[in-house]
Amino acid sequence: MEPLERRRYSRQILLPEMGLAGQERLRSARVLVIGAGGLGCPVLQYLVAAGVGTIGIVDDDVVDITNLHRQILYTAEDVGKGKAEVAGKKLAVLNPFVEFNIIPERLTAENAADIVKDYDLVIDGSDNFPTRYLANDTCVALDRPMVFGSILRFEGQVSVFNYKGGPTYRCLFPDAEEGDNCAEAGVIGILPGMIGTYMANEAIKIICEIGEPLSGKLMVLNALTNNTSFFQFARNPHINALEQDDAKLQMKPLIAEIDLPEMLFEDWEKLQETGPDQIFLVDVREDYEFEADSIGGINIPLSEIPENLTTMPADKTVVFYCRSGIRSKTAARLLSKTGFEGRSFWMKEGD
Repeated sequence: MEPLERRRYSRQILLPEMGLAGQERLRSARVLVIGAGGLGCPVLQYLVAAGVGTIGIVDDDVVDITNLHRQILYTAEDVGKGKAEVAGKKLAVLNPFVEFNIIPERLTAENAADIVKDYDLVIDGSDNFPTRYLANDTCVALDRPMVFGSILRFEGQVSVFNYKGGPTYRCLFPDAEEGDNCAEAGVIGILPGMIGTYMANEAIKIICEIGEPLSGKLMVLNALTNNTSFFQFARNPHINALEQDDAKLQMKPLIAEIDLPEMLFEDWEKLQETGPDQIFLVDVREDYEFEADSIGGINIPLSEIPENLTTMPADKTVVFYCRSGIRSKTAARLLSKTGFEGRSFWMKEGD
């Protein structure tokens, strides 16, 4: 490390928990940041300032005037320009000792594995469910830890997934339910800075192997009340066994691998009228969801499906059901892997 670098990080090196060894770890680290928006901006600024050696920035979006109240890395002059490119140029000025890989693309099932494999740690600052699940599943496939953050209105969440065999995003959120985003529900401008700073802190703890990362814990921060809550969650062996199995073999995210026949809700309703005895409906939601809103059939939560696969009748049409289709697809895929000789479908809630 050059003398100028050591002086630059001197206040950080003074910390007993960090020292020169910790700074060298940061210098050698390769971190991928998915999203250069509200969360990505503070994450990038603090990690660059801290001296992370190589940072990849994945974002295919352009700066919009509606971004400026919270994405403070950008100015009015940047409107219409690519976020990844603009962020890279400005951050290079902040710290010339950092190497940047600018990836002005959207993370997809086709490119995710090729992008993620070059990094030690992934930080998910995306703002949509498909990208979050894609990032999680790719990290599981390649055995990379992932720092997660999300924001909406006045509330933010932070956690760490797939860290040293710990829980993954799917353990906490197995089903991608529909939800609002900032464009629809709004967000207070200061919140991304607060949550993004926590995310950068988790990344530094993981890289330097200090403190206690938020693995198996979800931190929820309310900016209106200043209340901070922590919720513990465990690794789900059924979900993770499924993730690890084919994801590692094919280097494809689970959400993109499922290609099984879907039964439309309206078709199921017609079959209920003409031949209800030929349908074996399995609701794979949790029991409390089934009790609150049942469309019939039997209830076997997804976590219990692996041990119940042999009970599926081959002489009937097996239909797995959940609200969004994520859990029902997973159940149908598990059944198909057993060599099930009957007909099986997955189904989601009707429009």
